Amino acid sequence: MARKRVNKFPKPFRKMALERLKNCESVTALSEELGIHRTLLYKWRDLMERVEDGQGPPANSRELELRGEVRQLKRLLGDKTLEVDFFKGALQKVEARRQSKGSSGAKASTTKSGK
Repeated sequence: MARKRVNKFPKPFRKMALERLKNCESVTALSEELGIHRTLLYKWRDLMERVEDGQGPPANSRELELRGEVRQLKRLLGDKTLEVDFFKGALQKVEARRQSKGSSGAKASTTKSGK
C-alpha cells in the first residue's frame, strides 16, 4: 500500500513564502531566512500558479518539451555567436597583416617572356 505524502510545510506558510517571493530581491536570502532550499520556493510557485489558473500544464506536457527545446536553441545560439566572434577577430587580424605589408594591392610586375 502506498503512503500518502504529508507536506512538511503547512499551506499558510507556503502562501506567505510565495507572497514574499514576489517582492523579494534575493531568493537565496529569503530561502535562508525561511530555512528552506530556494528550489523549493520555485516548485511551490509553479504548483500554486497551476492550481490558481486551473489550467496549468502537467509535469510532462508539451510546454515542458518546448521549454527544453528553447534551452537547447539558446545554447546553440550562444555557440554560434562565439564562432562568429572568433571568425570576425581572425578576419580582422588577416586584414591588418595585409595592410601592414605595405602592398598597394596592384598587380606585381612581371618580366617579358623571350618569345
